[in-house]
Amino acid sequence: MSNKEQPTSILFCCDHNSIRSPIAEGLMKKHFGTSIYVQSVGVESEKEIDGFTIAVCKEIGVELGRHQVRNFDEMEALGDHMIEFDMVVALSEASYKKATKLINSVKPKVEYWQVGDPIFNSERREDKLIIYRAIRDQIDNLISTKFNNK
Repeated sequence: MSNKEQPTSILFCCDHNSIRSPIAEGLMKKHFGTSIYVQSVGVESEKEIDGFTIAVCKEIGVELGRHQVRNFDEMEALGDHMIEFDMVVALSEASYKKATKLINSVKPKVEYWQVGDPIFNSERREDKLIIYRAIRDQIDNLISTKFNNK
C-alpha cells in the first residue's frame, strides 16, 4: 500500500481492548503521528489496560498508560462510528465476527490480522514479558508490511 493509498482513519479491535488493539493503536501513532486517525476497541472491555502491555510498549517508546479501555458500544456512545473509519483491522477472530456483523456496508473494509493471544504456561514475570514482546513485535511487523513504513 503506497502513501497515497493509506487510510486517513483506522480502527483496531480485539477481544478486550487491553492488549492487542491498544498495542496496534500505539504503534500506528508512533509510526504515523497524527497523519492517520487511530482508535481501538474490544468486543468486551476490561476495567483497565493490561500492565504487561504498558511495560512492553514503554520499552520501545510507546506510552499507553493513559489508554481508556472501551468496547464497540462505548466507542459509538463517545461519537466514533465504525462506518466513518476508512479501515477496520480485527486482531482476533471474535472481534472480526463482531466488526463484520456491525458493518452492513462495503465501507469500511474489515481485515483480519491473525495475532497471537497471550496464553501463559508460567507465572514468571519474565516469561510473560517474552510473550507480550512477541505479540508487540508481530503487530509491528504487520503494520510495517501493510503500510511500508520500514
